[in-house]
Amino acid sequence: MWNPDEPNPFDFYDQWRDVPDDGVAANAFRAQWEMFLRHVAADEPFPHAFGEGAKGVQLAELALESWEKRRWIDVPPLRNGEGVRG
Repeated sequence: MWNPDEPNPFDFYDQWRDVPDDGVAANAFRAQWEMFLRHVAADEPFPHAFGEGAKGVQLAELALESWEKRRWIDVPPLRNGEGVRG
């Protein structure tokens, strides 16, 4: 258990290990974009409906507003049932 009044017995720098460079990993946006392109070009299934994208845009816009105003922002439901599965 950590006790701030006692010296830490662990040498954290000694625990670092080299990690092999396996190249550049594709980020999630790229992976999802590639899934969408395969859906369009090869008619592969795509798990996300248009409304899911609308919810993502809404969240990104509200996150920026929250940052600008330095306060919490409520995430309201989308109008007209957009983004609702059913």
